[in-house]
Amino acid sequence: MEVVLEGNPVYTDYVPETKKAKIMYLMTKRGMDFILALIGMVILIPFFVLIAIIIKIEDPKGSVFFYQTRIGKHERPFRMYKFRSMVSNAEELLEELLDQNEVGGAMFKMKEDPRITKVGKLIRKTSIDELPQLWNVIRGDMSLVGPRPALPREVEQYTSLDKLRLKVTPGCTGLWQVSGRNNLSFQEMLALDLEYIERRSLWLDVKLLFKTVKIIVFPNSAY
Repeated sequence: MEVVLEGNPVYTDYVPETKKAKIMYLMTKRGMDFILALIGMVILIPFFVLIAIIIKIEDPKGSVFFYQTRIGKHERPFRMYKFRSMVSNAEELLEELLDQNEVGGAMFKMKEDPRITKVGKLIRKTSIDELPQLWNVIRGDMSLVGPRPALPREVEQYTSLDKLRLKVTPGCTGLWQVSGRNNLSFQEMLALDLEYIERRSLWLDVKLLFKTVKIIVFPNSAY
């Protein structure tokens, strides 16, 4: 089914057509998320410890982990975790930098963000800073694959079209992350999120996970 919202065609079939297929897809996706995230957390514990030590060496005063309130499925807020890649007072400094935003739409990105630490540049470039979100996946706040979880201040600016990306569980990775990331505008990111929602399947999820691993090894335009 296709509807037109604010001049744009939008697909409203967010999951496979039949009720049985929908239930099977969601149950299998959740099971895959939980198992893979749990295995990943266990395997990566030594690596997590190493990253934590490096972060503390550069900035002993700050916390190893950084958390932020994000908006999940059906606009439900949750606490999302990352390795800290910025100075400890980064949130306070954000207001001074908003006028230097380099991405259009309801999103803030700045290539030479002065708040990012030295180790932060490396872990952001390789997306290592996102690994603690495996805990969010285990909790059910996030999926391994899905739209990027939005900030509350971003959602406040959303149009009815933009809010369609909040119909599903947000993910650690997705079409946006493997398709150019920070080189894309907000509208291009939105289009990719809606494309994923329309096409999503276990096979697509697996392909995007493999592409994400490739990007961690061979970093793309993340900053």
